[in-house]
Amino acid sequence: MNDIVIRIIFVAAYLILAPFIGGLLEGIDRKISARMQRRVGPPVLQPFYDVGKLFKKQVIAVNKSQIFLLMSYFFLTILTGAMFFYGTDILLCFFVLSTAATFLYFAAVMTSSPYSTFGASRELLQMVSYEPAVLLACVGFYLATEVGGHVGSFKVSDIAQADYSAIMYLPGFFIAFVFILTIKMRKSPFDTATSHHPHQELVKGLTTEFGARNLAIYTITEWYENVFLMGVVGLFIINNNPISIAVAVVVLLLVYFLEILIDNTSARVKWMTMLKGSWYVTIIAAGLNLVILMLL
Repeated sequence: MNDIVIRIIFVAAYLILAPFIGGLLEGIDRKISARMQRRVGPPVLQPFYDVGKLFKKQVIAVNKSQIFLLMSYFFLTILTGAMFFYGTDILLCFFVLSTAATFLYFAAVMTSSPYSTFGASRELLQMVSYEPAVLLACVGFYLATEVGGHVGSFKVSDIAQADYSAIMYLPGFFIAFVFILTIKMRKSPFDTATSHHPHQELVKGLTTEFGARNLAIYTITEWYENVFLMGVVGLFIINNNPISIAVAVVVLLLVYFLEILIDNTSARVKWMTMLKGSWYVTIIAAGLNLVILMLL
């Protein structure tokens, strides 16, 4: 089968299946979290019921530009995943994702609500915290494909078709990326901008003024983003050996469970602790790994 046709199939699968996979993962997250807290918890399909109910509610926009900004966040996030699964430049993928996050910031501050404004400012702090690890991960992928006299590449397709798994040369980068996943997925102890748990805050921070369809769109966008992030984690494992796909699935499930465990055993920390923690882990784990790669 033609390589371009295969890539198009991957993109189509992402566009169609990502919201279902993301919603299912959130449902499993809620169920496991409830069990950890000795509760029965909601049904696994509860996230889909919630989104369906939100679409039926009356849309009231505090600011008309909020809808445009939120839809820009939605489409750019989907574009990020589509580019990734098509096999394009991973550095460009994260650039588009950062642009999407910027639109989310403006969608929150345009409402003039103090709660959403505070949440938006914390979102910017989160971006400052995780961006170094993201950029270093891209550099790491490039250097990993360069090992053994090969030509380095930022292309996802080249990284996935290598003769070896990138994690063999990027264990420090992997640790740093998994660490900042807690920030990207808005889980404790780094859920400073907004939280998925009602007990964390009385007001929803970044999403305070997102209601009805707007909140549903935001939720679905998060599902798309989470699937993309899991794809990046899988990229550390996948190579041209088909068995690596099964190994990647196992690693993804373990990483996701780890995020749930951290989420339910950690209390929210202040933004300075988040910033220092993510930068320390990035510098020590990824930085040291980078120095070793440069010496190879």
